[in-house]
Amino acid sequence: MLKLSVKPIKGWETHDWLIKKHYAKRVPSISHSFGLFEGSTLTGVVTFGSPPSYSLTIGICGEDHSDKVLELNRLCLEHNRKNEASFLVGNALKQLPKPSIVVSYADTSVNHVGYIYQATNFIYTGLSAKRTEWREIGSNKHSKTLCGQVSLEERISKPDKYEIVERPQKHRYVYFCGDKRQKKKLLSLLNYSVKSYPKGNSKRYDSGSQVKSQLVLF
Repeated sequence: MLKLSVKPIKGWETHDWLIKKHYAKRVPSISHSFGLFEGSTLTGVVTFGSPPSYSLTIGICGEDHSDKVLELNRLCLEHNRKNEASFLVGNALKQLPKPSIVVSYADTSVNHVGYIYQATNFIYTGLSAKRTEWREIGSNKHSKTLCGQVSLEERISKPDKYEIVERPQKHRYVYFCGDKRQKKKLLSLLNYSVKSYPKGNSKRYDSGSQVKSQLVLF
């Protein structure tokens, strides 16, 4: 196997990769994109962008630091070789602007606990709050997108097409990018308590093409 490296990639490269290879077939808000290269061949992508809600950004370290919050919102690998995911994420974190606050999630509905974050020294802050959301039956369209496209009146009037479902809780992880002083300051402002890492059965990030395997993070 050729030497692996991680470096920034352009928007069109990110877009094409995610549309072709990520199960969601849609591209989220992206501020920073990094590629995993085997030699000169792109074999993985990780992206960071603005979180979907303002309450999430202010909830981590307060409103004064909300502009520093990024969500790790896509991770997609061509292969599923040992340590590739943590290599990509770990090296991408080093290249983000400093200081930055990175948040990401592991989906409990498919029994994932976030070993990729544990391997890259994220802080575990517990489960996200219970909530419900609107879904289009038979579609994987994001609830926020759906609500922006379809009025509440229409959703209510078509129960055979739209439904309210309970959103699975997710394991929430936070990472501080910066020097020791910056990290210490941000940690002191963290609004969540730091908890012990959860444990589960699967210890590998599976980036295969099936939805079941790509729900590790999203």
